[in-house]
Amino acid sequence: MAQVKIVTDSTALISPEGVEKYGITVIPLSVMIDGTVYQDGVTIGREEFVEKMAEAKNLPSTSQPPLGVFTEAYERLAKDGSEIISIHLTKGLSGTVDAAQQAAMLVNADVTVLDSDFIDRAEGFQALAAAQLAQTGASKEEILAKIKEVHDKTQLYLTVAELDNLVKGGRLSKTAGFVAGLMNIQVGAHVVKGDIEVEVKGRGAKAIKKYINGIIEQMQAEPTGIKYINFAHVGIQEKIEELAKEVQEIFPDAGIQVFETSPTVATHAGPGALGISYEVN
Repeated sequence: MAQVKIVTDSTALISPEGVEKYGITVIPLSVMIDGTVYQDGVTIGREEFVEKMAEAKNLPSTSQPPLGVFTEAYERLAKDGSEIISIHLTKGLSGTVDAAQQAAMLVNADVTVLDSDFIDRAEGFQALAAAQLAQTGASKEEILAKIKEVHDKTQLYLTVAELDNLVKGGRLSKTAGFVAGLMNIQVGAHVVKGDIEVEVKGRGAKAIKKYINGIIEQMQAEPTGIKYINFAHVGIQEKIEELAKEVQEIFPDAGIQVFETSPTVATHAGPGALGISYEVN
């Protein structure tokens, strides 16, 4: 029986330890800061990126991995006859999954490409579950069923504290951004089927705190309980560690972790942004 190997991208926020332990291949996205191109997790770390973004003259720009990076990875992994499952961030935010699909058609390998419908740890949940199952010798069909199960049990919420990056990146008009800045407007959003749906626009930190409290109440109401609650942020480590401790007391059996988010997400979401990914049992 052919082995199944798992590929994902750097926005999935899988730790180096997790990558090594479960044999996951991570394809890095790229980011350009004032003319210099970096590869996420290869030539620039996430904390270092946040520092450079703050000092940059212009808003960094992000790009999907080149087609050749995918074809090289797929051909290398398939040399021993292995099948490949490649899981990537939502096409609503990046063309990465499209590049992966094009590469899959160019190589002599059995490659199944999936749009995770998520980013951050919500994407990572699928890749990790797939890799863990693959190590047991499970078939491709069994692993695909597990990925769908994890997908259906996962929710992802985002909060954006500063709208400057959204304005600079063309995702919000300058007029709207100017008004929002004057009024200290912050945003709470839910990622649904790969799209970011804004649910709350409020003034100041209190509005976002209320939004987060509502997410916690929603988790408390889950009849089967919570398996994982992971936080990804942009440059607010201490603040989110405090939040994580509070949440751990409410959900003592849940696996809780805090991550600096990827440069791709940080570029668009801006300083102070937060992602809350959770998976139910």
